[in-house]
Amino acid sequence: MNRYPMVGHVLHGEITRTMIDSLHLPALRGGLFALLAAALFGISTPLVQKLGAGLGAFSTAALLYAGAALIGALSLRTAAHEARVQRSDIPRLLAMAGFGAALGPVALAWGLQHTSGASASLMLTLEALFTATLAWRLYSETMDRRVWAAMLLLLAGGIALVLDQGLRGSVQLMGLLAVLLATVAWGVDNTLSRGLAERDPSQVVMAKATLGAAATAALAVSTGEPLPSLSAALGLLAVGATGYGLSLRCYLLAQRAFGAARTGSVFAFAPFIGAAVAFGFGERSAGWLMLLGGVFMLAGVMLHLAESHGHEHTHEVLEHEHAHRHDDGHHSHVHEVMPTGSHSHRHTHEPMTHAHPHTPDVHHQHVH
Repeated sequence: MNRYPMVGHVLHGEITRTMIDSLHLPALRGGLFALLAAALFGISTPLVQKLGAGLGAFSTAALLYAGAALIGALSLRTAAHEARVQRSDIPRLLAMAGFGAALGPVALAWGLQHTSGASASLMLTLEALFTATLAWRLYSETMDRRVWAAMLLLLAGGIALVLDQGLRGSVQLMGLLAVLLATVAWGVDNTLSRGLAERDPSQVVMAKATLGAAATAALAVSTGEPLPSLSAALGLLAVGATGYGLSLRCYLLAQRAFGAARTGSVFAFAPFIGAAVAFGFGERSAGWLMLLGGVFMLAGVMLHLAESHGHEHTHEVLEHEHAHRHDDGHHSHVHEVMPTGSHSHRHTHEPMTHAHPHTPDVHHQHVH
């Protein structure tokens, strides 16, 4: 019996490339987008520490998200290619801006000025723990024993980093705790953004970043923070455009492909990239506890990524709008003129049952 009735077809006794692509490319595409997001954000952390030296935390955050908003505006796509942000999305966007574009970057900017760049970068790995836990609670994303073991390793690594900085003095510890607060804020932001993963990611980036930049700029002015130099301002704008704007766009596309928890896990490579760049800049603050924490966290990331999930499952009737293709095994509706490539419109999924490896994307949110 063919267990993949809607995923491909047989031609001359062989499974077609369409079927193979539909089974494997979504997860691969999601992983690559998440890795790109991780690389861009990871590189940004030590750069923010250097460029933001002597600046206020609000000013730093405002410049970062102004750069991100610019990327969002420049990469907008038409309604024929991506689903538009709706009026009903505004409360979610406001919450995302509050947590992800205001509290998170402000806490990170302050923390980077009061602790080592390497330990701060590694501490950001805990963002994956908070994201996965919230995705499990709010979206019922699958969390098996392997994933829970990975989360415990990430937590153990975070404890080792806190102990390492605690031994170096109260100021270093407070800086690291501020970075921890940033990871909590971004964990909430990541979970909230899962509900907008099917919208145009550029619209989401632009809206969130504009709100965050406006709020933090107003706080910078009201608290009398010093104006940045032209070079520092341009540098932070550039870092914000790539490490926050482009990174967030890639993050949203990854969430679209394989859910919030798994995107958060792959994104947990970002801190290791950031720590490597910090050491490249000449930082040599690593003690044995920091190294131990890094080993724990890297093991947790690898364990989570090794997860595989597949079984027979049923799709109920579903009507929604998002960017999609007709060779992915889940979009069999017809057009008068069949489009090629990705396009967006409101469409209906008929009920069907099949089995294939899958991740908790918009079409696989069934209960286990």
